[in-house]
Amino acid sequence: MPLTGPTLVCYDGSEGSRNALHSVGPVVAVRDFVVLTVWQPLTTRLESTSGFAVIVPDDEAELDTEEEAAARDAAEDGARRCRDAGFAATARVAESIGPVWETIVAIADEIDSALLVCGTRGRGSVESFLLGSTSRALLRHARRPLLIAPEPPPEIGG
Repeated sequence: MPLTGPTLVCYDGSEGSRNALHSVGPVVAVRDFVVLTVWQPLTTRLESTSGFAVIVPDDEAELDTEEEAAARDAAEDGARRCRDAGFAATARVAESIGPVWETIVAIADEIDSALLVCGTRGRGSVESFLLGSTSRALLRHARRPLLIAPEPPPEIGG
């Protein structure tokens, strides 16, 4: 059975995610987009970055609120960029307390996404090498078509 849902675009506001967003328009037949930004609470991010003891600052709730607001701003920015390009788009924000790729796959399944789109890197460059850790995991675990847009080449002479 063909997938009939919208195109799900992973978007964090980074150059890689902006490139993915702009790359997908010319190649998709599905004109409805859901622009997804996933955020993680501070303790989740700290626990996933090392095996060392995690020290949580006193203002953890405030930092999480700021992170969620930044994710909402990024998702709205991505949806606006889609609408400016002539597509129907909605912004969506999701909190992830586990690996980000699991949240993305769950949402893609929930909305029966016809295509999943992401860039090769986001803000998690410490964990990223040639292919970002999230895009690499999506490549292995997504059960639907996936478009991974490469980072744009550096400007010459810039």
